[in-house]
Amino acid sequence: MEIEYLTQAGLDSLKKELADALAQRPVISAAIAEAREKGDLSENAEYDAARDAQGLLEVKIARLKNKVANARVIDESKLSTDTVQLLSKVKVRNLANKMVMDFTIVGETEADFAKGKLAATTPIGKALIGHAKGETVEAKVPAGTLKFEILDISI
Repeated sequence: MEIEYLTQAGLDSLKKELADALAQRPVISAAIAEAREKGDLSENAEYDAARDAQGLLEVKIARLKNKVANARVIDESKLSTDTVQLLSKVKVRNLANKMVMDFTIVGETEADFAKGKLAATTPIGKALIGHAKGETVEAKVPAGTLKFEILDISI
């Protein structure tokens, strides 16, 4: 798995999600035990559902453990506002409709477009990274090509 760059808050959130998933193990084990007590396992839908839930939970736990193990926290004090990079707050103007938008460039785990948190791996995120204030960038998205002017970069 690739290294994932996160803020400290993002890593804390990931660790909480992992702890919550680990806390579900005893609940699912109890459900399996209860279903097993009901008799014939070959025709026991409750047992099958509990075993499926256990399998899904174990996949989720493995994925989260891997993400936590490969996470790297970005030291915000070492960031620059010369160019767009992870954790940059970017103000851009869409040149087609003149709409001004604010984004914070984040890792995939922390992305939330509704909150203005744009994953660096998205077409727009990739297009912005490495560019400076005043530059025009093009992002190829499924609907076509978008052009943005970078108005400001901050941390």
